[in-house]
Amino acid sequence: MEPAAFFVASRPAHGEGELTVHHPYDGRPVGRTTLATADQVEAAVAAATGVAAQAAALPAHARAAALDHVSRRLAERAEEVAALITAENGKPVKWARAEVGRAVSTFRWAAEEARRFSGELQRLDTDPAASGRIALVRRVPKGPVLGIAPFNFPLNLVAHKVAPAIAVGAPIIVKPAPATPLSALLLGELLAETELPAGMFSVLPLPNSRAAELVTDPRLPVVSFTGSGPVGAAIRRQAPDKHVTLELGGNAAAVICADWTADEDLTFAAKRIATFANYQAGQSCIAVQRMYVHHTLFADFLPRLVAAVRALRTGDPASELTDVGPMVSEEAARRVETWVAEAVAAGATVEVGGERDGATYPPTVLTGVPAGAKVVAEEVFGPVLVVAPVADDQAAFTAVNDSAYGLQAGVFTRRLDVAFSAARSLEVGGVIVGDVPSYRADQMPYGGVKGSGVGREGLRSAMDDYTEPRVMVLTGLAL
Repeated sequence: MEPAAFFVASRPAHGEGELTVHHPYDGRPVGRTTLATADQVEAAVAAATGVAAQAAALPAHARAAALDHVSRRLAERAEEVAALITAENGKPVKWARAEVGRAVSTFRWAAEEARRFSGELQRLDTDPAASGRIALVRRVPKGPVLGIAPFNFPLNLVAHKVAPAIAVGAPIIVKPAPATPLSALLLGELLAETELPAGMFSVLPLPNSRAAELVTDPRLPVVSFTGSGPVGAAIRRQAPDKHVTLELGGNAAAVICADWTADEDLTFAAKRIATFANYQAGQSCIAVQRMYVHHTLFADFLPRLVAAVRALRTGDPASELTDVGPMVSEEAARRVETWVAEAVAAGATVEVGGERDGATYPPTVLTGVPAGAKVVAEEVFGPVLVVAPVADDQAAFTAVNDSAYGLQAGVFTRRLDVAFSAARSLEVGGVIVGDVPSYRADQMPYGGVKGSGVGREGLRSAMDDYTEPRVMVLTGLAL
């Protein structure tokens, strides 16, 4: 098994030491790479700085062509890429295929945005003193971008760093998660096939302990990080003068409102919640973690939910039949096991699940959980769902807001006034009406409030984050 190359200034390279990637399900080695040296990191940053002006001046067709190429090549190699994601991440292959499909779309949408990223005209003659004047407002890159990606979506969350950077003409340096670098390295291969100028991208495998050397480097004025809250807070402290976007943790909640009474609606909600509390072994910041059900529906809803969770298949993520695979490591599964045990000791009831097997933690439903338990107050990042009855819809919204996080929430209602009340009341970045909070379209603004971060992903939103407005005023025109 030869070590996979990483990319320094758009060119393949090998470094020092060795990073072996193991399959979370059975621990077997599935790939190797090496770690970038200090000299290679410096070369990547220097190249990004040196090419920044050329990158910003790339015509729209050149940026769009590169993005279209990556989208097309990912689609051509979809099965190979999905198998790689499953091997290094442990997610079931059907979800790995879905991630590849999303990455294909992410690059395609970025190409479309690159073609229409034109700025706007603003008439200034609305005031007599500005007669004959018009402003052209365009957005220009702030400079090279540092993208730090997590393990849970090792392809698509790297795509959400890389694609908008290329779309606006900003060089980017990617630091993939040490547990899952292989998908990012494959993406580097596809970028290397394009005609982007040398230095436009680098993909550098580094231990997390060395991230600070990039975060604090003044030549990288934009930092885009997806990961845990404590690490995001540390990045803000380390780079107070930079433009930092943070996609952090979540504690996603869903609400079954009083009007969601139809038998088929309750069954639909139970199946959707069961699936999306567990679909990445719960390792998604918008996986359903908390569930608030109107008290008149609780007795009818809970057995449907438990039955839907029992129907999920755990096992080898390479199997087409597997719904829930292992967590990223046995250590992660042990942490979830400990949190559930603490909740049970405090009075919670395990309705289903609750028995760890190595790195696999089964889909678990808890009721009667005290408010201060970690499985309610913190981000579980595992396949655990807490369900509780509430007195009315407003009490549910209050319970959703009783969290340090605010990423997305799901509200099951058919009433327009309730939907608007939820959108007004809920302290989150997105409210999904009629479905789980786990819904995300990759082109929409995506991000949160409170402990869930600052800034937004979604192609156009990230492009705005990576750029700043530049105004040109034209004078003496007959408008």
